[in-house]
Amino acid sequence: MYRAVIACVFGLICTSAQAAELRILTTGAMKAVVLELVPLFEKETGHKVVVDNDTAGGVSRRIDAGEAFDAVVNTPAGLSALESKGKVVGGSRANVARVGVGVVVKEGAPAPDLSTVDAFKRALLAAKSVAYIDPASGGSSGIYLAGLFDKLGIAAEIKPKAKLKQGGYVAELIASSEAELGLHQISEILPVKGVKLVGPLPAEIQNYTIYAAAVVTDAKQPEAARALIKLLTGPAADSVLKARGMERPPA
Repeated sequence: MYRAVIACVFGLICTSAQAAELRILTTGAMKAVVLELVPLFEKETGHKVVVDNDTAGGVSRRIDAGEAFDAVVNTPAGLSALESKGKVVGGSRANVARVGVGVVVKEGAPAPDLSTVDAFKRALLAAKSVAYIDPASGGSSGIYLAGLFDKLGIAAEIKPKAKLKQGGYVAELIASSEAELGLHQISEILPVKGVKLVGPLPAEIQNYTIYAAAVVTDAKQPEAARALIKLLTGPAADSVLKARGMERPPA
């Protein structure tokens, strides 16, 4: 079934374009999705895909600095800023997915109560250590959580026991017992072994981050980049997104 879908997506691009190396820079939250779809893309197009990742802020800085990539996956706000600077092709942006923040503990550890905002707050205060992305690194979840702790009135209590990660998977700090409780986007919790996703944040304080893809202005393979974006936004990606704890953003 997927072969038929991809054939429709790529159309004449697949039959007329020569094999090329396509470079894509993505946020960490979307990395697993992109990597899972790469073999399908490579098989149907003959292109080779090289994937790199960073925090949302890191992605923006690297594209702005002129690093060589063909396609970029970032937040809509990040891509809008890059488009205003002429760094991504106007009109090439397409929303791909959204993901919420989840709570993670080590496999076998008791699961904290997340049924209400007050219960979530108590879980944070009871934890010996709390891991999340360093807001200074530009990670969208870390920036949101820093503001949330202030809003909940517990920033002072969290600060001395915070385990800040500059990028990558926060859940790795949980798996290695460097932190007791972790907060990160669900798509970046699920790939890590030795941990358990307790659940999403309570609905009242949940924060969804939307991710979009665009063609980089200086792309060496712009048509192949457009084809990859069509794959990311097409039906072949739906089951991959769902398995990674993500969903399509509202229209």
